[in-house]
Amino acid sequence: MAQPDMLLVEDDAALAELVIWHFSREGFVVRHTPNGEEALLWVQEKLPDIVLLDWMVEGLSGIELCRQLRRNSETANVPMIMLTARGEEEDRVRGLETGADDYVTKPFSPRELVARVTAVLRRVRPALAGEALIYADIEMDTVGHKVKRGGRTIALGPTEFRLLRHFLEHPGWVFSRERLLDSVWGQDSDIELRTVDVHIRRLRKAINEGGAPDIIRTVRSAGYALDKDGKA
Repeated sequence: MAQPDMLLVEDDAALAELVIWHFSREGFVVRHTPNGEEALLWVQEKLPDIVLLDWMVEGLSGIELCRQLRRNSETANVPMIMLTARGEEEDRVRGLETGADDYVTKPFSPRELVARVTAVLRRVRPALAGEALIYADIEMDTVGHKVKRGGRTIALGPTEFRLLRHFLEHPGWVFSRERLLDSVWGQDSDIELRTVDVHIRRLRKAINEGGAPDIIRTVRSAGYALDKDGKA
């Protein structure tokens, strides 16, 4: 199972420490900041698998942070769960309408919070739960490192496998070459941008073998996306 990357935005130090302890024990990598503006920068630098944010934090409120992340195309699909002492129905509705995937009212059970986070991740990022990734006629076994398209086994190199996995975890998302380098090769990589194009071509050749329609869409001046209606 992959280690999920969580960004915790919480200005209650004691509560943050409790949340970090419980999620670290469950295998999460937790980054924490008490400041909404800093959280916005961190998300832009490295997309987390999930954001856990308090309604009221320093710098930029959780509700405004949620709104800004949903408005940005590169962060619009990051799952977010809101933590708050506000328990009124109107507040919960406002949080959900702003874009939160779930809403947890303080005080809460850490076990329940872990379960709620896991449920959201299972729904939006099945690979993090060790499950198969399926999109259109492509199926990836993330544990056995096997890929099939239309029932036919596809042989992929390690980099092409990671690249396809990243696309399968975010179907329809458009990723720039820079973002793909960060996510697939790692932020410390000194690989040139054109290397991404080389591996995209290799991936296309492998998964389109036998005349299958091209499922990777090239978005001019933007990057690439996994799209069943995609055209190169």
